[in-house]
Amino acid sequence: MRRANGTGATHAVVPDSRNETIKIGIRDGVSGEFQLVPRDEAKVSVFDSNFLIGDGIWEGLRVYNGRVQFCREHIDRLFQSAKAMAMNLGLTKRELVDLIHKTVDGNGMQNDNDVHIRLVVSRGLKSTPYQNPSVNIGLPLVVIIPEHKAADPNAKAKGLRLVTSHIRRGYPDTKDEMWNHISKATDVQACIGANVVGADEALMLDPHGFVKTCNSTNFFIVRQGEVWSPTRAYQMQGITRQKTIDLCQANGIPVREVDFTLTEAYGADEAFVTGTFPSHISVFEIDGRVIGEGKRGPVTERISNLYRKMVQDDIQRSRETIMSKL
Repeated sequence: MRRANGTGATHAVVPDSRNETIKIGIRDGVSGEFQLVPRDEAKVSVFDSNFLIGDGIWEGLRVYNGRVQFCREHIDRLFQSAKAMAMNLGLTKRELVDLIHKTVDGNGMQNDNDVHIRLVVSRGLKSTPYQNPSVNIGLPLVVIIPEHKAADPNAKAKGLRLVTSHIRRGYPDTKDEMWNHISKATDVQACIGANVVGADEALMLDPHGFVKTCNSTNFFIVRQGEVWSPTRAYQMQGITRQKTIDLCQANGIPVREVDFTLTEAYGADEAFVTGTFPSHISVFEIDGRVIGEGKRGPVTERISNLYRKMVQDDIQRSRETIMSKL
């Protein structure tokens, strides 16, 4: 289903003209210099690793009043992916977060509540088009793209219509789905399939046929008051996913990570997806089957409220306190 703002329902936003004049934070891997560059002037070389072979990693970050939401968890995940990819960022975790703060402040976003950042790390410049990192020059390129992004309340209130994709999640010995890797071809193909049939997102299965995740969000169901999360295998280790599990465990909501089938998903009382940008969005239909009463259920509502409080508690901390945990 094509929407006016050009995004699917999980990432539907309220258009904001301020994004036309944002400044992009760029740490050049060759010179080591960091600059804030106007959006229209921000460029990447055709010899960049991301452009040539998709060799890079990324994180999506929420920023409230100049503070990165769940900062440690996101930065730890980025560095874990970098280590798995044998990529030396040439920065400490604190130095990277300092660059994020400089980008936010340089855009006058210190007091904004709806800032979203796409943090992209490319292995960097190559001397020639070739996959081997031995032809790379210097350190990785770091790009920080801050935008004013408020989730579209209408899309969130409406909920999601999912369709199951024929594209399967891969084995960790091919391309580990735990990496937040630039190469999102698997998810893009699933997303295209959902677009073709007018669905909001694709529901993806693992190689064994169990329900696993959506193409850009993590997936949950609720059955008889118990929250079910697909097991960790074959999916991105979502920060919001884990926070949701933690919230359930801390607040007496039965929760478990378990393999389950489409049949069990169709018969769920509630279903919802999670992600850094959308937080929690209810699913009202999967493959033409209405889920529960076809609207946001009480368990999803309670989890969403608990999560909102968790976020508020997290961003009340000072930048210095957040940095001290890295």
